[in-house]
Amino acid sequence: MRVAVTGSVATDHLMRFPGRFADQLTPQQPHRLSVSFLVDDLQVHWGGVAANVAFGMASLGVRPVLIAAVGSDFVDYRAWLERHGVDTSGVHVSERAGTARFLCTIDAEHNQLGSFYAGAMSEARTIELAPILQRVGGVDLVLVGPNDPGAMLRHSAECRSRGVPFAVDPSQQLARMSDADVQALVSGAAYLFGNDDEASLTESKTGWSAEQVLEQVGVRVTTHGPLGAVVESRGQPAVSVPAPTELSQVDPTGVGDGFRAGYLAALAWGLGPRRCAEVGCMLATLVLETVGTQEYQLRRGHFLQRFADCYGEQAADEVAAHLHGVPI
Repeated sequence: MRVAVTGSVATDHLMRFPGRFADQLTPQQPHRLSVSFLVDDLQVHWGGVAANVAFGMASLGVRPVLIAAVGSDFVDYRAWLERHGVDTSGVHVSERAGTARFLCTIDAEHNQLGSFYAGAMSEARTIELAPILQRVGGVDLVLVGPNDPGAMLRHSAECRSRGVPFAVDPSQQLARMSDADVQALVSGAAYLFGNDDEASLTESKTGWSAEQVLEQVGVRVTTHGPLGAVVESRGQPAVSVPAPTELSQVDPTGVGDGFRAGYLAALAWGLGPRRCAEVGCMLATLVLETVGTQEYQLRRGHFLQRFADCYGEQAADEVAAHLHGVPI
C-alpha cells in the first residue's frame, strides 16, 4: 500500500521556560495579554506535520510520498528526508518565500505557546495531485494534513473527484477554517484523525453529532494523550488502545504526528485497526521521549521489546514481520 502525505513542512524553533505559564497570567487583566518569558534554551529542528509523519513512516520501513510547498532553503532538509527513506519528488519549491516556521515555548508542565509562519506553505494550494501521483505510479491513500486551508480543501476535493481514498487530519487548522469548510473537508474521508479536543471542535464546527461524523467517514481515530487512542469504524465496535508507559516526558512537540505515522505505516502493512493504533501509540511515545520531532532513534529490537511489554508477544510478532528493514 502506497501513501502520499500532504501538509506542512517547517523548521521548529523550540524554547523552554522553566516556570509555569499560569503563574504569569493575571485574572485581573483578561481583556489583554502582554507577557514575556525568559527562556533557558533554544533549539532549532526540522518539523512540519507532513514531514514529521513522512519521516515516521519511513523510519518504520514504509516509503511515503511527501507533497508540500517549501522555500529554496529546503536543500539540506530534503537531503535529510531522502536519506531516511522519504520520497520528496512531490515537493513544490517556492521562488519567493522561505519554508514555514513554527516558534514554540514550552513550560515546566509541558504546556505550549506557539506561533506558525506559513511562508511558502501558502503556495500549497497551487499543487495539483494528479501529475504527482501519476509520476510515482499511483497511491492507495492520500493524507490531507494541516496545511494552507485552500490546499487542504483542494486536495480533499481532488481525491473525491478522482476516486482516490483519503484521510483527513485537520489538526490546528480546525480553528481557522469556517464551519462549511470543515464539513467539506471531512465529507467522504476514509479516515479522520484528531485528538479529543479536535474531535469536539469538529462536531461543533460541522454541527454533526459524533455518530453523524462517523457516517461521513469510514474510520474515526481519536487520540487521548496518555490514555491512548480509540478507533471507531462504521458498523463495528470501537477499539480502545492504551498508550505505553513513557520512560520520560521530554518534548510533546510532534507526538500526534508520530501517532499518525505509526498508524499509517501499520495500515500500509495491511494490519487491522487495533495493531495500527498500537504502532501509532508506540511511535508517539518515542517522540515524547526525545527533543525534536525527527530526532528519535528507532531500533527494531528496542521497539519490539517495548511493544511486547505493552501489547503482548503476539502483537509484537505481527509487527516484527514488517520491520526487517529497520536497523537492529
